[in-house]
Amino acid sequence: MLPGMDATTRKRWMAAAQPRSFTGLMALYESNYRRFERLAPEDDLPFETAQSRGTDAWLYLRVIERCRYTTTVHLTHWFTVDGVQRPDPDLRMRVYRDAGLAEAIYCDARSRYAALAGVPDIDQAVLAHQWPRNVMLNKWLAYCLAQGHSFGGAHRPRLKETVPIT
Repeated sequence: MLPGMDATTRKRWMAAAQPRSFTGLMALYESNYRRFERLAPEDDLPFETAQSRGTDAWLYLRVIERCRYTTTVHLTHWFTVDGVQRPDPDLRMRVYRDAGLAEAIYCDARSRYAALAGVPDIDQAVLAHQWPRNVMLNKWLAYCLAQGHSFGGAHRPRLKETVPIT
């Protein structure tokens, strides 16, 4: 349950937040992409890992997979709880550069966002699963931007350029 929210309020909030259509979900993905684009402005992320210090905490980004049209990243804050470091939220997102979309594809079931965990196949039931996970991503990206986080700039590590052998 969300902090400070009773079960009745949560049920009402979740009902109001349900998607109206697949088109609505795609609009949410587009909003996620625009926010992520402000956070990491370069299309092909020129690093494997990066850190950003905002006004609240460090934000960590790790590239998991690079494909022709997509990039999958792990995005999280790391917190120390009882002497143990834990990611929260422990979120993976896929960025579709060609379509200008970004979706939350995974949220660790051990995090505070356990209701958002798992990645089902796309069908009508997926709207019910994908919607809250991607609303959370959208709001979290907005929060990260408001805290001054950015992975843009020349100060972070770059991928090594490969020189063709002739």
